[in-house]
Amino acid sequence: MRRIFHRLMSIEEARDRILRGVRKGLETESVKISEASGRVLARSIISRVDLPPFDRAEMDGFAVLSSDLEGASEQRPVGLRIACRIDAGDTMLREIHRGECAEIATGAPMPRGADSVVMVEYTKKVGDYVQIFRGTTPGENVASAGSDIQIGELVLRRGTILGRREVGLLAAMGLEEVDVIRRPRIGLLSTGDELVGQGENLEFGKIYDANAPSITVALYEEGADVVSLGRAKDKYEDIKNRVTEGLRIWGAVIVSGGTSAGVGDIVYRVLEDVCDQGIIVHGLNVKPGKPTVVALHQGKPVFGLPGYPVSALMIFNEIVRPYIESVSLKKRGENVRALAKLSQRVNAARGRRWFLPVHVIKREGFNIAYPIFASSGAIGTLAKADGYIVVNENIEFLDEGKEVQVNLFHDEKSIADLVIMGSNCPALDTLLEILFNKSGIRSKVVNIGSLGGLEAVAKREADIAGVHLLDPQTMRYNRDFVRRFGLPEESLVKGYRRLQGIMMKKGNPKSIRGFEDVLREDIMFVNRNRGSGTRILTDHMLRKICDNAGLNFDETTKKIRGYRWEAKTHSAVAAAVSQGRADMGIGVMSAAVNYGLDFIPIGYEDYDFVVSPESRKKEAVQEFLSALKSKEFQEELLKLPGYDTSPN
Repeated sequence: MRRIFHRLMSIEEARDRILRGVRKGLETESVKISEASGRVLARSIISRVDLPPFDRAEMDGFAVLSSDLEGASEQRPVGLRIACRIDAGDTMLREIHRGECAEIATGAPMPRGADSVVMVEYTKKVGDYVQIFRGTTPGENVASAGSDIQIGELVLRRGTILGRREVGLLAAMGLEEVDVIRRPRIGLLSTGDELVGQGENLEFGKIYDANAPSITVALYEEGADVVSLGRAKDKYEDIKNRVTEGLRIWGAVIVSGGTSAGVGDIVYRVLEDVCDQGIIVHGLNVKPGKPTVVALHQGKPVFGLPGYPVSALMIFNEIVRPYIESVSLKKRGENVRALAKLSQRVNAARGRRWFLPVHVIKREGFNIAYPIFASSGAIGTLAKADGYIVVNENIEFLDEGKEVQVNLFHDEKSIADLVIMGSNCPALDTLLEILFNKSGIRSKVVNIGSLGGLEAVAKREADIAGVHLLDPQTMRYNRDFVRRFGLPEESLVKGYRRLQGIMMKKGNPKSIRGFEDVLREDIMFVNRNRGSGTRILTDHMLRKICDNAGLNFDETTKKIRGYRWEAKTHSAVAAAVSQGRADMGIGVMSAAVNYGLDFIPIGYEDYDFVVSPESRKKEAVQEFLSALKSKEFQEELLKLPGYDTSPN
C-alpha cells in the first residue's frame, strides 16, 4: 500500500517533538583524567587547593621588600644583606627584615616580609651582600597564592568540554578521575536491496553504501559511541529484527534508507509496529530531506534518514545533531577561527612571536577579543580562554579596535552567551550554576575588579559587571559610581549583601582587636589590589583613622608593614594569613571560613550588578536577572557563610 505524506513538518517543530519526547536525565560515568579528552563534565569542579598554593617567585633573583629599593639605579645601587637562599621545593617558611633579602629560585616560596623579586640580571653579589641596580613594585615577579585558582572557586562548570587545558588544570589540582556525561550510544542500520559494502564487486543496479561510513564519522565527531547493525534487505522481518535488537541495547537507532512514501519502502511500517510511542515525524518541509521519519520507543528515538547521502547528512545535521547535543550537553560547530576586534591596545613582545590568549565576547554583528595577560604557568587562566591570537615578531603593537583572527580552542558555539566582568564572588558562581541548569546558558566570568567591570560595561565589552564600590563621600554603595561612568541609573540592579571583616589566624595569637591594629609594628598586613571594592573600603578605613589621629595618609601607608603588598583575591588574602606570611587582612567571611581563620566583622557591603544598556534585552541577560530574583538562588545564598539577601 502506498503511504502518502499528509502533512509536512517544519524542522523546528520536528526538533521540538523529538526533544519533548525523548527520555529525560543524563547518564554519567567516572573516567581517568588522561582518558577524558572531548568528554563533557557531569558536575562542576570546585577547587580544593589554591593555585599556586603559596606565594612563589616567577624569576630567579632576590626576594626583597620594595620600599628598601626606592631610588635604586645603576648609578646609585642599593646594598642588601643576603639572609638566606630559597630553592624550589623548600618547605620551610623563611623571613627577611628591612635591609635584607633572600636569594631565590623560580618557583620557590616567598619569605615572610618580602613583597617582590628583583631579577638576577639587575644584581651583583659581593660576599654576603648583593648590589641591586633597579627598584621593584609590590607583587613584581611574584605569583600570589590563589592568583590563578583559589580554594573554593568554581573552576570548571558542568557542561564544559574537556581538552588538554582543562585536563592540565584537573591534574594541577590533584584529581585522578572526573565525572563526565556518558556518550550517547547509537545503533546504525543501512537498508536497501541495492546496497553493497566497500571492497565488494559492484554489479549492475547496485551502489556502494555511502551513508553508513559517513554517518558513523558524523556520530564520532559529535561524541557518540556507534555500533553497526549491518545492512538489511528491503524485507519487513529483516528490518524489524535489527531495529528491535538495536533498541534493546542502545539509546537510539538510526536507519538509513527506506523512508519515502513509495512502494517497497517499509521502514515506516516497522516503526509503527515496533515503537510504543509511535511515529512523531513523517515528512519534513525541506529540500533535500523530505522523506524523513522519526519514532519513539520507551523514550528512545529511531531516526529514519533518507537514502540519498546528501539528504541523509543534511538531516543528520538538522535533526540528529540537536538530539545528541541535548543528551550530552556538547555543542560543536564547524568553524575553528573567528574574526574579532581587539578591546585594547596590545604592545608586542618585540623580536618574539606571541601567542596571546583571549576571551571572545559576542556582540551584535561582531566579536570582541579581550586579551588575557597572564604568566605561562597560569593554566587556570588559559582554561578559561576561548582561543588565542598570534602577535607576530615584526610588529610593535596592535591598536585598540584592530580586527584580528582568533584561533578558537573549541568552536564558536562554545563562546559564552553571557559575559560578566568585575569583582570575584563565590555567590556569583552559585547563581550561574542555577542559570545553566535552568536554561543552558553558558557564562564567562572575568575577575578584573569592580572598577574594571564598570569600565568594561561602559565600553560594551561586558554584558554585566559585579561591583561593590563604597563612595566615601556619600557612604553609598555603587550608585554614585554608575553615574560617574555615564551609565543610566536603571543599569544598577540590586544583588545581595556579603560580610567583610578582618581575617587572622585561629585563636588570634596576635590579639588583634580591630583594624587600627594595622598600625602596630609587630603586625604584617596583606592588602587587596587597587581598583577592587575591598581596597577602596580598606583605604577609606585607614583615611578615617589618619584623620582622627592627625596623621598623613601617604606617609602612614609606607610605615604599615605590608600595606603595599597586594593580593588579587579574597582567597589569596586568607592564604597569606593561614600560612603565616601575614597576620591580618581584609576579606569576605566565606574566605575566612574556607581557611579556618578567625574573623572580626566590619560590616555588610552591597554586591550589585550593572547591566549594559545594549545587552538589557538579550535573552541571556533576562534569564540571569530572573535567576537572580529566584527563590532557589535566595535559598542557596543564605547557605553561604556571611551572605544575606539585599534589603532593597
